[in-house]
Amino acid sequence: MRRAASSILALTLAAGLALPALADAKLEQAFDAQISPAEMSAWMKDMASEPNHVGSPHDKANAEALLARYKSWGWDAHIETFQVLYPTPISSSLELVGASPFKATLTEAPVPGDETSSRTKDQLPAYVAFQGDGDVTAPLVYVNYGMPADYDALERMGVSVKGKIVIARYGAGWRGLKPKLAQDHGAVGCIIYSDPADDGYATDDVYPKGAARPAQGFQRGSVAVMPTYPGDPLTPGVGATEKAKRIKREDAPTILKIPTLPISYGDAQHFLAALDGDVAPSNWRGALPITYHVGGSEAAKVRIAVKSDWSLKTVYDVVAMIKGSTYPDQWVLRGNHHDGWVFGASDPLSGNVAQQAEAKAIGGLLKQGWRPKRTLVYLSWDAEEPMLLGSTEWVETHAEELAQKGVVYINSDGNGRGFLGAGGSHSLERFVNDVAKDVTDPQTGVSVSARLRAAAQVAAASPGASARLQAQAKAAADPSRDMPIDALGSGSDYSSFLQHIGLATLDVGYGGEGSSGGVYHSAYDTWEHHSRFVDPGFAYAGALAKTGGRLVLRMADADLPPQRYTNFADTVGGYLDEVKKLADAKRETQVTQARLLAAGAYKLADDPTETHGPPTPLKPVPYFNFAPMDNAVAQLKASAKAYDTALAAKGASLSPEAKAKLFALTRGVEMTLTSDVGLPGRPWYKNLVYAPGVYTGYGAKTLPGVREAIEEERWADADKYSVLTAQALTAYAAKLDEATKLINGG
Repeated sequence: MRRAASSILALTLAAGLALPALADAKLEQAFDAQISPAEMSAWMKDMASEPNHVGSPHDKANAEALLARYKSWGWDAHIETFQVLYPTPISSSLELVGASPFKATLTEAPVPGDETSSRTKDQLPAYVAFQGDGDVTAPLVYVNYGMPADYDALERMGVSVKGKIVIARYGAGWRGLKPKLAQDHGAVGCIIYSDPADDGYATDDVYPKGAARPAQGFQRGSVAVMPTYPGDPLTPGVGATEKAKRIKREDAPTILKIPTLPISYGDAQHFLAALDGDVAPSNWRGALPITYHVGGSEAAKVRIAVKSDWSLKTVYDVVAMIKGSTYPDQWVLRGNHHDGWVFGASDPLSGNVAQQAEAKAIGGLLKQGWRPKRTLVYLSWDAEEPMLLGSTEWVETHAEELAQKGVVYINSDGNGRGFLGAGGSHSLERFVNDVAKDVTDPQTGVSVSARLRAAAQVAAASPGASARLQAQAKAAADPSRDMPIDALGSGSDYSSFLQHIGLATLDVGYGGEGSSGGVYHSAYDTWEHHSRFVDPGFAYAGALAKTGGRLVLRMADADLPPQRYTNFADTVGGYLDEVKKLADAKRETQVTQARLLAAGAYKLADDPTETHGPPTPLKPVPYFNFAPMDNAVAQLKASAKAYDTALAAKGASLSPEAKAKLFALTRGVEMTLTSDVGLPGRPWYKNLVYAPGVYTGYGAKTLPGVREAIEEERWADADKYSVLTAQALTAYAAKLDEATKLINGG
C-alpha cells in the first residue's frame, strides 16, 4: 500500500496537477505516502531524551521544537502560555517506625540496557500532584483498592481508618479517588502502590526482560479532585492568564488535605508484611509473597512527610493553524499533549509523534496546491498530566470563540499496538466506522475495521462473555451496522471540549497488544521500552496518523455533515434503559437487605471467630418519574430517523448554498446537551449525557445527573435531572427537525 501511495504522489507531481483535482481517495493516498515510522521514532527519541514534566527545561524545549517544526511545515504557529498552580516536591519521606524500621526508596534505579533511564537529573521522585502537604505518624491500614465497596467491607470488619494512614493498591478506580475517599473517611495520610498482581511479575516478565513493572517502579500522577473540575485549581471556569483572578489555595476544592505518596511494590512489601489484624479477604490479596492483613493497630506505624513548592509554573501550549479556503470561521481541532511525568515515551509522545506526522503530511499537501475548506487547528498541549491544565485553560480562555467556530475536537494520547479504540459523541459513530474501513492494519493487511470486528466476535464467544460483549459481537457480525464507540469520561484533553462547552468530540488510539501499563508514569516509560515492547517499528504510530489524518481531512472538506443521529438516539435510549434497571436493582437490593437484617441473617452467616458487624442499612428507594426522559427519547429517535432518512435521500442533490447552511446548522447540535445549571455539586461539567463519574474519575457516567443521583441516594436530584436532561434532548431533536426541514426544502 505504501508503494502504491508513493507512486500516486509521484505521478501527481510529475503531471503538475493540483491536489484539489484528485479524488478524495487519491488525496488520502498522497497523505499516507508521507507518513514515516522512522521519522516518528526519531522525534520520540529526541522528545523523550530528558524528563519533560511541567516546569522542567526539556518541557519548554520540546514546545519550542514543536513550534519550529510546525512553522517549517507551513503552519501559522505560536506558543500560548498560562500561569498555573503546579506543586513540585521539595522533600518527601515515608518510613515504617518501631521495632523493625524501614525507609521507602522513593526513587527509581536505572535499568540495564535502557540508557534513557539513567538520566536521573531533573526526574521527579515518587510524587502525586495536588495532595496535601503534611508530616504525620499513625497506624497503617490496608484498604485494598481504596474504593467505596472496600470501605463498606472494612466497616463490617470493625476497622476504622479515622486517624490512620491507609495503603491502597492501584487499580479498580481512578488514582485520585483513593486519597479522596481515605480523607473522607478520616484518614490522615495515604500510600498508593502498584501490586505485581496488576502490572508486575504476575502479568509478564519485568522490565528489561519483559514489559511489566519492575520491583522498584512506581506510578506518579495527579490526585486533584478532577470530578469537581479539571485544570488550574485556582482559576475554575476562567483561563489561567497572568492577570486572572485566583482563589486562595486553601479554598480550592480540588486540592486534597492529606499527604499522599506512591511507592513501588518492592517497598510496599515491607509495609504490608508488618501489618497484623484480620487476614484480608481473598479478593484483596495481591501477588506479593506475604499474607495480606488489614492492620490498623499500633503494631505497624508509619510516618509520611511531604513538602512542596506551591508556586505558579508556565504552561506552553503549541497552537498551529491553517486557514480554511471556504469556511475560515469553522474550525476542525486536533490535539495531543506533549508533557510527561518523566520521559513520557508511550504516554503521551507515542500519540504526539503521530499527530506531528499528520501535520507534516498536511503541510506537504499544501505545497502541492491543496488547501482545506475549513480551518485546521492543531494543538500540542502542555500540563495534561497534572490534570488537563493546558487544554482546560485554553478552552476556558477561548470558550466564546470555540462556541461560534468549533466543528469538532479530535483527541489522541498514548498509542500502542493492536486494535482501534474510539470514544466520543455518538453522532460521529458512523464517521469513525467509515474511516476505520479505509485504514490498513499494519500487522494483518486487512482494514482496522475488519480486525476490530473479528476481535469483538472472538471475545463474545469466550465463556462468561458479558452482555456488552455480546451486543458488540452482534454489531460486528453485521457489515451494515456500525461498531459502537465508547462514551468518554475524563483523563485526557477532550474533557473541556465535550463536557464544558459541548463541542462534538472524538478520542482515538490503538492498543490491546503491546504493553505500556507496566511502566505507566514511571521513569521506565522510555523510547527504549516503547520501541521494544509497545510499538516495535512504530507501525501503529503510522496507523494512528492515518486515522487521525483522515478524520481531519474528511471533516475539513466535507460538503455535507458526516454525523448520523440515529446512532446517538439509539445509544441514549440504551442509557435510559440502564438507568431504569439501576433504579429497579437498587430498590430490590434494599428490600432484600432489610429482610436479611430483620432476620439476623448476617450475624448467623458470619464466621463467629472473626470480627463482623451488620452492613449499614440502605435507604428505601422511591419510584422515579422517568416520563420526561421517555418522551424526550421517543421524540429524539423520531427526529434522528427523519433527518438521517432525508439526508440519505436528498443530501447529495442539495445546492452548494443549502449544503453550507446545513453544515453550519448541525455544527451546534451537540451544544444543546449542555446546561448552565451543570451537574449537582460540580457545575463546571455541563454536558447532561457524558461526564466523568464522581466515584469513577476516568470512567464515564452517561445521563450523569439522573444516574448518579440514584447511585448516591439523592432522590430529589433524580427527578430534577430527569426534567433537565429531557429538555436538553428535546432541544437536540428540535435542531434536527430544523435541519430536516432545510433538507426537504422547507
